[in-house]
Amino acid sequence: MKRYTGSLINKIASLSILPLLFQGCKTEEPKPNFVFFLVDDMGYSDVGCFGSNYYETPNIDRLAQQGMRFTSAYAACTVSSPTRASILTGKYPGRLHITHAIPILGYERLGGGKATPLKDADYVMNLPLEEITIAEALKPAGYATISIGKWHVCKDPEYFPEYQGFDRNIGGNGHGNTEEYFYPYHNKWRMAEGYPWEEWNTLPDGVPGEYITDRLTDEAVKFIEENKDRSFFLYLPHYAVHTPIQAKDSLIKKYENKPVDNIKGHNKPDYAAMIESVDNSMGAIMKKLEELGLDKNTIIIFTSDNGGHGRWTSNYPFRGNKGNFYEGGIRVPLIIKWPGVTKPAKTCDVPVISTDYYPTMLQMANLPLMPEQHMDGLSLLPLLKNKGNLNRDALYWHFPNYTGTGHPNPSSPLSVIRFKNWKLIESLEDGHLELYDLNNDIHEDKNMADEKPDIAEKLQHMLAEWRKDVNVQMPEVNPDYIKE
Repeated sequence: MKRYTGSLINKIASLSILPLLFQGCKTEEPKPNFVFFLVDDMGYSDVGCFGSNYYETPNIDRLAQQGMRFTSAYAACTVSSPTRASILTGKYPGRLHITHAIPILGYERLGGGKATPLKDADYVMNLPLEEITIAEALKPAGYATISIGKWHVCKDPEYFPEYQGFDRNIGGNGHGNTEEYFYPYHNKWRMAEGYPWEEWNTLPDGVPGEYITDRLTDEAVKFIEENKDRSFFLYLPHYAVHTPIQAKDSLIKKYENKPVDNIKGHNKPDYAAMIESVDNSMGAIMKKLEELGLDKNTIIIFTSDNGGHGRWTSNYPFRGNKGNFYEGGIRVPLIIKWPGVTKPAKTCDVPVISTDYYPTMLQMANLPLMPEQHMDGLSLLPLLKNKGNLNRDALYWHFPNYTGTGHPNPSSPLSVIRFKNWKLIESLEDGHLELYDLNNDIHEDKNMADEKPDIAEKLQHMLAEWRKDVNVQMPEVNPDYIKE
């Protein structure tokens, strides 16, 4: 039974007008199916077609041969919850004020005390029910919708997927990771101490030894079979390859016997085995679509929510990793397969970001855009159809918090702009600027802020105007800070 909060009632009122908007849409052609395949913490080059010689991803590589590979695709944040919220809403995390990973036990400031010049900015802990998610935008057009896997855009159960436009929720809750990758997915001693892992009752019927990546894949295949005669939106956000790093023994042994690639930083057998399980998941889904004759009318979007974890992989050839805002923390692999439209084996280097998926999917389905909702995204159709470019020069990031992750360089509060080939990082602690020419310095080794002050000043002004327009939240000065 749904709990109809005031926010949910407001959302229902908003959604009631959507069928009216869709009355003018063409209905004679079947709507395409969507599979949104989201990997957690997968680094840019953790895929064969993006440069890895150690990790084996034949199915994802085959997807790239069937679709378009984006080499300048960005996550909207360097940690999980903000990027996921941007995918679901088409809005920047700064606009939503969901700027940090949401902790299940409540809000715990990382910045403060005597250690940091600023206090963490407050941030929203539940994706507001007033937001019309991409699932809710597709439902009036007859789509069956399901979320299978990691949710992590809320801390309270009344904001779970089933209250955000998904017909069903399998395995999604407020947690950002599993305690274990094998059933029952949590440590019983933690529950005995009162830690709220009981929310794993969203996967209550597992069997001992079941691996969660395989279980989510089985549920996805079952959903495709059940909805083969209607349009569907399968949102499959895997928990892999987030910590804890746990994989099946047979795959671990395979990579223990394989030469590592230390040059690219791909040298952890357990992590490699987790990636192969993710690739097997993609293979199972592609096989089922082909068996049912649905592959010609199913769009697949494959990407990651942020860069790879610095302790377990690298984001070669980039500097940085999950938890900071160098390219390795925010540039992610992206493949889009749109059968019959996008020419196979194409590569695109135009910068795109995770807010763009929402309007792209609406246009792919021949549904009206909702600019008041996905106001920070642009449809990628001109790129996918090879008929033009995007009317956008700049991408923005705002992180008014301290990450607490990002080995070995966790982020402090900052804002970032990529304007054409230039990237500016502005510290919110002391105003320090870093300016990089990404065309000639992809590793971000040479800070050109002093050498190119006019460009730095222009981008800093653009950032300030954007923050004002989006109405971001800012961190507070910490009166207790003591500089060592």
